[in-house]
Amino acid sequence: MTNNSNPQGWKECKLGGIAVFQRGHDLPKTEMNVGVIPVAGSNGVIGYHNKATTKGPGITIGRSGNIGTPKFYTSDFWAHNTVLYVKDFKGNDEKFLFYFLHIFDFSGFNAGSAVPTLNRNHIHEIPVIIPPFPEQCAIAGVLSSLDDKIDLLHRQNKTLEAMAEALWRKMFVEEAEEKNDNGKLGDVVASANTGLDAIKRAPIVEKDTGIKCLRIQDVSQSKTFDRWGFTEVSEQNFEKFQLRKDDIIMARTCSPGINYFVREDLKAVFNNGLVRIRADKSKVYPIFLYCLFKTREFIGHIDGISGGTSVQLNMQVGELLDYNFSFPSLAYQEKILGQFVSIDNKIFKNHKQIHTLSRLRDTLIPKLMSGEVRVNA
Repeated sequence: MTNNSNPQGWKECKLGGIAVFQRGHDLPKTEMNVGVIPVAGSNGVIGYHNKATTKGPGITIGRSGNIGTPKFYTSDFWAHNTVLYVKDFKGNDEKFLFYFLHIFDFSGFNAGSAVPTLNRNHIHEIPVIIPPFPEQCAIAGVLSSLDDKIDLLHRQNKTLEAMAEALWRKMFVEEAEEKNDNGKLGDVVASANTGLDAIKRAPIVEKDTGIKCLRIQDVSQSKTFDRWGFTEVSEQNFEKFQLRKDDIIMARTCSPGINYFVREDLKAVFNNGLVRIRADKSKVYPIFLYCLFKTREFIGHIDGISGGTSVQLNMQVGELLDYNFSFPSLAYQEKILGQFVSIDNKIFKNHKQIHTLSRLRDTLIPKLMSGEVRVNA
């Protein structure tokens, strides 16, 4: 790569000159037939059908609701009416255009209706500058290689998590020694506290305060620490609600049961949509408590106490702690601790690498798309 603030050989045109967008097609869930064709909605795949509207590879951006977020599909798909899809790439590289679309804030092109809506005719008029096809391919290659590595690490973590769950079931359900069958979760929890009021005591602010706040959306969307919002809290509240190593954070509203394991002290607090669970380390190692929270039986318990299919899901901490489960003796836990720690350390290492690669990719995209950084074609 070479730096060049004045790209040579790039052409000026309008967005509609390099990609023609088309509104997606209606398809109610009741009319989806059994099939393997993904139905592309504004947030990604929303179901499967037996017919496609669009040949792959293809790109969609959110038209209604989640405006402008680009999604890439390698194979044929059905473009739902909540998206715009690229009907004609005008001879440009599809993967390059996918990354190129990340530099736009399409929310500014909201058509003004009650529900945010994107009009294709408006975005077709956006002026752009793009590189020639060979350089497009080179840029796409650089960014795709980063995404491929990120995807590989995510898949490795899924495999490792499945290994940990299988090992957990074997060691704690099938073969556990000295197990008391009459215990409750509350017997091995030292504390379970909800967080700071999100508006009054832990507001999200634009400026860098040095302190971040973990929210439900950060847990449910797997946002990394650098993407958490900044907050302003008193010294007393920071000390009381700081996230520390071995804390387990669990959503109690909206998406009850989704959890986050804190593997190192963080300069962050958590809001009141979450509950912080701290293990009684004289009875259970925190990693085993975290493993329990990821089992299908425990998730079923959370679903049962959170209102099931009600509009406002809400988990009560007392009912959470009433879950019937007994851990084996600490001596038995110590025998098998190393196996779980080894798996978790690998997962954590992968998370950190994903974070580093994601930041590198996100930093490179605007630089590559503006010509500030050039790639040899």
